[in-house]
Amino acid sequence: MRKVVLYARSPDWREVVERADELMASPNFRVLKSEARTRAGFLDVSGADPAFIKRVEVSSWSRGVFERIRGSRAARSLAGAAMLKAHGLAHPEPLAAMNLYRAGAIRASYLVSRALVNADSLSRFMLGPGEIKGRNVHRRKQISDTVAAQIRRLHESGLYTRDLQETNIMVEDNAHGGFNVYFIDLEDFRRAANVSWKLRMTNLVHLDRSIGRFLCRAARLDFLYSYLGHRPNRAAARKIVAEVKTAREAIDRRKRSNVPATEHVVAPLAGGTR
Repeated sequence: MRKVVLYARSPDWREVVERADELMASPNFRVLKSEARTRAGFLDVSGADPAFIKRVEVSSWSRGVFERIRGSRAARSLAGAAMLKAHGLAHPEPLAAMNLYRAGAIRASYLVSRALVNADSLSRFMLGPGEIKGRNVHRRKQISDTVAAQIRRLHESGLYTRDLQETNIMVEDNAHGGFNVYFIDLEDFRRAANVSWKLRMTNLVHLDRSIGRFLCRAARLDFLYSYLGHRPNRAAARKIVAEVKTAREAIDRRKRSNVPATEHVVAPLAGGTR
């Protein structure tokens, strides 16, 4: 195996990423995600703020060759972070990144970033302790408006993501009584000369599929209007909702063959306006 460090904020962080496998097997690592090819969690580093480390293995040698050509997850994450930073959009700061090679192919990719210790995923942050849906509706509305404004800002900056789910948006309280919104899973961000309405709808539908688990249809419509920056008249609102419905149906058709029979599918946003 050959280790190639793509980025290190300092020599200390270079050492951390080079020792990633050893450190992820130590008591200083708290696992948050452990799947077939992905392992991630918090890492306590002596003399530094907590870090978040993620290792993603490549499924096969041929896939590793493809990853080497198009760029590894770590390389794409660094590119995504640079795009977001250029436009002042909050995200976890990369501290180090590395690829692991074998027989000329990438076999694993590592990313170490600054841990968002005070933030939580959108759903958990919005629902609050005990995930009580009815608690503090005004606060949930403020959070929804803030997130919608940041997504609009993302698109207006010429950026979009291929995986806009609520679990890829993290939120925390700030010192001014508002909220900080962070975009994570940095490898999925892309740049476009102009983020088309179709791309915007795709992002919004992907998000709607996940926030529908904890927001009612009226709240989701409010989110859409916040994203637009205004409440359109009834005719325009119906047209936009119909476009969202069409985009969702197209995505659902592509995904239907892969959806297990037991999976709960959230009802579409469409169906009229309030």
